[in-house]
Amino acid sequence: MPGRQDMPSTLERSPQGAQRTWVKAHDSAIKEYGEGQRAQRVAYGALKHEYEKVGDHWERKEGGRKGPSDPQSARPRQQGGRSGEGVDERASKQHLYGVARRLGIEGRAGMNKSELLKAIRKANRTDTREARAR
Repeated sequence: MPGRQDMPSTLERSPQGAQRTWVKAHDSAIKEYGEGQRAQRVAYGALKHEYEKVGDHWERKEGGRKGPSDPQSARPRQQGGRSGEGVDERASKQHLYGVARRLGIEGRAGMNKSELLKAIRKANRTDTREARAR
């Protein structure tokens, strides 16, 4: 299975369900489009419908809610859009505050929703970078 070989390190640290979702979507995309970035984008798009990135790994979305987590995942490929980097932008402010607390983000109590999203994306990048350096 090419998906297992190409699996990003953030998924290796994630639950089996997230890994299965990514591998299945990745392998299907390779059959449809061939090897390359497009297969990776398809796999991440599928993953973002059920999982969100928290620190250096992926977790199931709050309350088992499904659906696109950012503008890029919600649109067809040709229309583009920006990526939320795995953060579920449709989550409640309360949920985002809880994620920020788990990630140890300081000043979270005074942040609005867009500030929480930005801080979580930054913390996720830092945690992933540190996990890859270990």
